[in-house]
Amino acid sequence: MSQGTFDAMKQSVIDGAPERAAELAALALSRGMAPLDAINLGYIPGMHHVGEQFALRQMFLPDMMASAEAMKAAMGTLEPELAKTGRERPFLGTVVLGTVKGDIHEIGKTLVGTLLQANGFKVFDLGVDVAGEQFAAKAREVNADLVGCSALLTTTMKNQRSVIEALDREGLRPRVKVVVGGAPVTRKWAEEIGADGYGKDAVGAVELVKSLLSR
Repeated sequence: MSQGTFDAMKQSVIDGAPERAAELAALALSRGMAPLDAINLGYIPGMHHVGEQFALRQMFLPDMMASAEAMKAAMGTLEPELAKTGRERPFLGTVVLGTVKGDIHEIGKTLVGTLLQANGFKVFDLGVDVAGEQFAAKAREVNADLVGCSALLTTTMKNQRSVIEALDREGLRPRVKVVVGGAPVTRKWAEEIGADGYGKDAVGAVELVKSLLSR
């Protein structure tokens, strides 16, 4: 398979073109490409590029969302084939994500999940309006290394504390790290509730997770 194919895959993610991304994935599989090669050499470099451009303010949130959709479309085609080969991607860690109880905002959280997957983490996204007990139960079930909880409202932010309390009650802290994020969240708040860190934006959150789990 030529470098041109990998470049096209990368470009489909940069362009935020899900149909093109899925089409290229299917074509590569039909020509005998290993799904893992398509992921690691084609699509992930695209997501890395987008993350870098976002950090430099050359790309913006809508661009990131479109790229995340393209990445998701490609993975939707490649993951089932990967499962058939019995091979798993080697993961850097297992992360449970969700938006806290009472809050239904998910753009930021979904973006963090997609970027974490692109960077080699296994991600379980619990969705929105998730109670502390649900975070703790899932973390125990999948043997998570880290829990990320998002809140977009000052009124629901307090439920990030509830997540940490639930993990404490289950005896999962401090082994399971906790990262908080969302528009009203600050570093001071993260320290106050005993979180291990705070992600200012999606790219920052991924870097934080990487540094916490490499220690």
